[in-house]
Amino acid sequence: MKHYSILFLKSLDLKILNLNEVDSTNNYALRNLSSLSDRQVIVAEKQTRGHGRLARKWVSHVPENVYMSLVLKPFREVKEHSPLTNLTQYMSVVICEFLLKYNVHAELKWPNDVLVKGAKIAGLLGESTFQGILLKGYVLGAGINLNMTPDDLKVIDQPATSLNLLTGNPVNRDSFISGLLDKFFSGYDQFLEKGFLHIKEQYTKKSTFLGKKITVTSLLKSRTIGIAKNFTDYGSLILAADSGKEKIIKAGDITCL
Repeated sequence: MKHYSILFLKSLDLKILNLNEVDSTNNYALRNLSSLSDRQVIVAEKQTRGHGRLARKWVSHVPENVYMSLVLKPFREVKEHSPLTNLTQYMSVVICEFLLKYNVHAELKWPNDVLVKGAKIAGLLGESTFQGILLKGYVLGAGINLNMTPDDLKVIDQPATSLNLLTGNPVNRDSFISGLLDKFFSGYDQFLEKGFLHIKEQYTKKSTFLGKKITVTSLLKSRTIGIAKNFTDYGSLILAADSGKEKIIKAGDITCL
């Protein structure tokens, strides 16, 4: 492994830890959380046990893609409706907007998957550690397909795509990471102040499943069917269930019917 500072960020002074190979950047960050500073960035060339939400495997043995975690320590006490809950949603909006630089129009699948024409290009995973009621740190993991072959994508258990295939050109990973981090941190402090409301308009516009009939599978595998109506001011999904009642869904996985 090696340490280096990315000096080509426009306005940021971030330390980047670059690992040749690791089980996952999130796991590494959580194991070393006490020794890592706020806004430390960890990037890996390859991951051997990359994973996303609901313990799903993330294919991450192919170099020149984004396997990255951000260590964030914005405050010690976490209050009700903390913006930490919505950090993956904030990053999903940032990724969508940054992809426009490549003339790629992405959409969102609640809560934080980034899709292009129904195929997944990026996934996010947020994990936090507490000491009693005090926050030790939050780790925001991002996996983004930049340089994949059609054969690489075939082993993924859902429709997936890659930026190089969408643009017809290889993508410079370091430049992509630099620009993405610059965009993320340019609005990060405002997001911490306002929470999901800071991104609600953009998030809603990019959520093309709204108005459609969906199935929501809970973490306990129970299912609810209904029309995706909107989002609360805290990022939860408002579902008009088949029973006629509106339900507020705070966590789960959605599938369009």
